Amino acid sequence: MKALLAVSKGVDTLNEWIGLFAVWLMPVMVLVGVWNVFGRFFGQAIGQNLTSNLFIEMQWYLFSLTYLLGAAYVLRHNGHVRVDVLYDRWSAKTKAMINMLGSALILLPFAGFVIYFSWNWLAASWVILEQSPDPSGLPRYPIKTVLVFGFGLLIIQGISEFIKNLAIYTGAVDPEAEPHKTLATADGHNAIAHVGDANLLADEVEHKAHPVHTPHAAETQSEEIKQ
Repeated sequence: MKALLAVSKGVDTLNEWIGLFAVWLMPVMVLVGVWNVFGRFFGQAIGQNLTSNLFIEMQWYLFSLTYLLGAAYVLRHNGHVRVDVLYDRWSAKTKAMINMLGSALILLPFAGFVIYFSWNWLAASWVILEQSPDPSGLPRYPIKTVLVFGFGLLIIQGISEFIKNLAIYTGAVDPEAEPHKTLATADGHNAIAHVGDANLLADEVEHKAHPVHTPHAAETQSEEIKQ
């Protein structure tokens, strides 16, 4: 389990950085959108063309990048919409089971379905280096590549979430671990625990496998034996 959690940690780190990159695309998208609106109306007022298809397509390209690159990041932070009427009432192990079923039966098949049926479409776009049909528009094949790449990130993050929930369900980590609540770590201090944090789960597994014996604990154990 520790090896699987190490893989999960690597996936989490990758999607964390890609997600943070996607976040910074949003203000750029807003600025481009503001320019498109301003340029269209102000250009009409002065009789000049201040916008072009390049900026219009850039706006929706940036939106697509934010969505496709950020989906796995949001999954890692448990930010996707969920019906919580019953879910919040269940135990941590039941939640872990539901999460695993959702990943295995819905998330992973759907993402794989999208990649499978997009592959030939993407390959054809690369063969001809597909361009926008509009004058001064942007190439189409890069954004189509990001579609497949983004769902690939979603698949590996779904696997990462499955691993972490499996660790909770099997008892490899504290079954009562909840997002944003504290767990006692090996040194006795409290740390913020998140089901989406493979780092903490790996530490929890290591602690269970190799408990830390402090001098105080050894002294207490010795006194109990004497009694």
